[in-house]
Amino acid sequence: MTPATGALPAVTGRRSARVVARSLFALTKPRIIELLLVTTIPTMLLAQRGLPSAKLLVFTLIGGAFAAGSANTFNCYLDRDIDAVMKRTSRRPLARKAPFAVIKPTEALVFGVVLGAAATLLLGLLVNWLAAALADGAILFYVFVYTLGLKRRTASNIVIGGAAGCFPVLGGWSAVTGTVTLPAVVLFAVIFFWTPPHFWALAMKFRDDYAAASVPMLPVVAPASVVARKILFYSYVMVAATLALAPYAGWLYTASAVGLGVWVLAEARRLRARVARIDAESARAATLANATQVGATQVGVSHESSANAAAGPGVAEGACAGAARPSTNPAPMRLFHLSIAYLTLLFVAVAVTALLPWGRW
Repeated sequence: MTPATGALPAVTGRRSARVVARSLFALTKPRIIELLLVTTIPTMLLAQRGLPSAKLLVFTLIGGAFAAGSANTFNCYLDRDIDAVMKRTSRRPLARKAPFAVIKPTEALVFGVVLGAAATLLLGLLVNWLAAALADGAILFYVFVYTLGLKRRTASNIVIGGAAGCFPVLGGWSAVTGTVTLPAVVLFAVIFFWTPPHFWALAMKFRDDYAAASVPMLPVVAPASVVARKILFYSYVMVAATLALAPYAGWLYTASAVGLGVWVLAEARRLRARVARIDAESARAATLANATQVGATQVGVSHESSANAAAGPGVAEGACAGAARPSTNPAPMRLFHLSIAYLTLLFVAVAVTALLPWGRW
């Protein structure tokens, strides 16, 4: 890996096993897997109302990691064409062109199949077959419903397709109890409604990338004001879903959910206010530019002068760009990172509630 860029080196001869292994590992999107495991462990603790056996915990986490890695590898295989177009994903192993390509698409596909099979067998034989079936369902949903069915066709792709990331809580709960009950469904709903605001904030930042790849993420096909409004709406629904767990989880969790909810809603409202302010500035700038152009025409100035006036003050053009292209606005990434911290802390509260002998109703 080159020190300056962190990129994989060019492949000029025989492939290093270390480089191949690192590339295969990168296909699994380990940062996403980390977040999935963050939600799985507290769910298992809550289902057990304490610590499950170390064996059950380890096998469930390994099986879940294999399943998530399989789904992400299939996603990289299927989206390698658009990954190559988008700057944010252009360094993924399958998006790289020769001589920088380390692994072949077929090898990645086989790797995804092996991971999926390993997840199924490990969970089925060492945990239970319901947990294995839920893991397989997550893989199939992510690949066929989201990646192949929705991602390139509709702006609702992440609203529906994001359900794939909710399956780990069902798998964790079923690993402990052998069934799926209401608290697990509530946790599923929390992550389901958390996903759109989280991802739309990222897509606002990288709107140009998705537009270049012809992926109709909501920030590509809708004004920033619409995106910000929907982020705020889903944030309210998400916070309401967290409170639905209160009767089961206890007062300590409830107090944490309320505090964290106020925090994330304040940031979502901040984003909406910022976008509204940019829109207002853009409208004023456009009005000023039009008035300048009309005035210049009325006094009979030269065509070149009129053109310069119409191009208008540099501030006017920048303001319009800020409204039409949210990637110029730093606020979305603040919400994106905050949403990760929010979900992590919420599930930490779930874990603490499950482990402490007090904090329940």
